[in-house]
Amino acid sequence: MESIPFDVMDPDCPSRVVLQRIGDKWTPLIVQALKDGPLRFSGLRVAVGGITPKVLTQTLRTLERDGLLSRAVFAEVPVRVEYRLTAVGESLLGPLDAVREWAESHAGKILEARDAFDAATA
Repeated sequence: MESIPFDVMDPDCPSRVVLQRIGDKWTPLIVQALKDGPLRFSGLRVAVGGITPKVLTQTLRTLERDGLLSRAVFAEVPVRVEYRLTAVGESLLGPLDAVREWAESHAGKILEARDAFDAATA
């Protein structure tokens, strides 16, 4: 397959969909939750917090389709299903760790700026 140049600034470029996927509300949190190893559905729900079962299911399916995580079904009673990051998913941890660190270290300043803006425009 010939390598094509990807440019997220081009609205028709497939890389834009990838950027949207990793920048959505739940993907970074799910990837972070799987950082230390596989989890079952219920473990992911607890680790992520605030996600509905329906949205978690949809997001997990999309991440599996995109090759960021894998789903393993174990023939036990009851059936056990685990989710784990693939190599591609693990390669996303470095950038997401940097974004997480930035968000956590700048949250106070952003909240202060938001409050100041709201007070000035009220």
